[in-house]
Amino acid sequence: MKAIPSGLSRLGIRTRLVGGFSVVLILIVLLTVIGILQVNRIDRSLTTINDINGVKLRHAIDWRGSVHDRAILLRDMTLVGSSSALAALKRDYQALADDYQLAASGMAEMTRENVTPRERELLAAIERQADTTERLANEVMENREQSDLSGARERLLDAAGPAFFAWLDSINAFIDHQEAESAADSALARDTAAGFQILMLALCLAALLLGGGIAYLLASQLLRELGAEPHEVRAFAEAIGRGELAAAGRLRKNDEHSIMAAQVGMARQLQDIVAQVRAAAEAVASNSEQIAEGNTELASRTQQQASALTQTASAMEELNGTVVQNTENAGQASREAESASHTARQGGVAVEQMASTMNELDRSAGEIASIISTIDDIAFQTNILALNASVEAARAGEHGRGFAVVAAEVRKLAQKSADAAKEINELITSNVERVRSGNNRAAEARQATEEIVEAIARVSQLMREISQASVEQSAGVQEAGTAVAEMDRVTQQNATLVNESATAAGNLREHAQQLMTAMAAFQLPSHGHHANRSWPESESQPLMAQLKLPTRERQPEWANF
Repeated sequence: MKAIPSGLSRLGIRTRLVGGFSVVLILIVLLTVIGILQVNRIDRSLTTINDINGVKLRHAIDWRGSVHDRAILLRDMTLVGSSSALAALKRDYQALADDYQLAASGMAEMTRENVTPRERELLAAIERQADTTERLANEVMENREQSDLSGARERLLDAAGPAFFAWLDSINAFIDHQEAESAADSALARDTAAGFQILMLALCLAALLLGGGIAYLLASQLLRELGAEPHEVRAFAEAIGRGELAAAGRLRKNDEHSIMAAQVGMARQLQDIVAQVRAAAEAVASNSEQIAEGNTELASRTQQQASALTQTASAMEELNGTVVQNTENAGQASREAESASHTARQGGVAVEQMASTMNELDRSAGEIASIISTIDDIAFQTNILALNASVEAARAGEHGRGFAVVAAEVRKLAQKSADAAKEINELITSNVERVRSGNNRAAEARQATEEIVEAIARVSQLMREISQASVEQSAGVQEAGTAVAEMDRVTQQNATLVNESATAAGNLREHAQQLMTAMAAFQLPSHGHHANRSWPESESQPLMAQLKLPTRERQPEWANF
């Protein structure tokens, strides 16, 4: 048998079974759906025959009976002589006409939704012939009511009678059409039923063949994957579970990928593992004593390290106290430098204000000098005017003597004003020189103050840096102290772990003995089991070399440290 596609072999057993049965179920559902469709088709044909064509046919037959009987009654009206018989015939005629109208109403209701073009054409012809025939029949009855028997008979024979025959022919044509439609629908239903029988048989046969094929396919695939019958696979697995590693599993030819082949390979690998575990257990038992001796020596060294770390922690605490004191002193010096810088800035502001005042005095002295110069000019002009007045008074003689006296007094006053202005100008000039000298001193003081402020600012910055460095140094010393304390604590824990390791080494030796006892439960073949192996070379390598021994989980203290 051909191999199953790789895509199918990768599917799980549940998926395969569900998929296989799903195909069968889909075929059953398909068969059911097709059956329902065919039954619905037959039902539609029967519904058309019985509920549509049959009803139309029944109304048409009622029409035909009404028309036929009314033709006979119309003939009898032309034959009877008594009025009572004529009245009875008219009543019967009207009753038949009412029956026709009742059937016509039913036909109209029926053909409102279910009508073909041919039926519409036939019904229109019936309606036209009905109007013509009823008009002629009314004329015959009018002649009869007027006692014109010969005229009534003549009208009946010449026009009304043939009209009734034509009316019946149109109704019969509609009836024939309905019977033909019903016959066609019946034939279609019979053909559908016959085809449905054949289709059902074919689909059932296909479902059986496909279901059997899928079942055979799944069974073959499962058997190929198992590699043997289920009870053989179970028996071999139970033997391995009991430790009978020497049990031989029966494999089929070229079987390398089945479950049975995997179990046989597992048994061979277990033989290697058990042999290696036995050797490893003996080595563990031998090495555990050496581990215990090494742990004892390690415990002694750990105690010495713990003592040294305790002394280091004490020294770090003293260093931390010194650094904290330096930090406080540096902070105090920084604050004093800040205060001196603030005072120097205030002095600089006062010097700037004084320089501004000296500049104002310099400008005021200049203005006063300008005013004194104006007064000096006025005194000079006044002196000239007084001199001119004295000359004019001398020319006037006796009459100008009084004016000469006044002019002399004015001249004296002008001379005094000029002298006073000169003295004031000298004083102002001296003061201006002093003000300018003071202004220069103020500028020098302002520059010196600015240099002092800058120097104090640099000192303050240096003190802040020293303070920050002291803080960082203190933090570093604290961290170092914490680390030393942590090392001390971890060292103490290491000492405890060393003692535990010594105990664990003893337990390991006991466990190795127990492991050797447990390995004795596995029954290895007495001869070399590698002779008949056809497995790849990589699978024959010692598995212990590929296994990673579990390591002790890292302690949180070491991770933090």
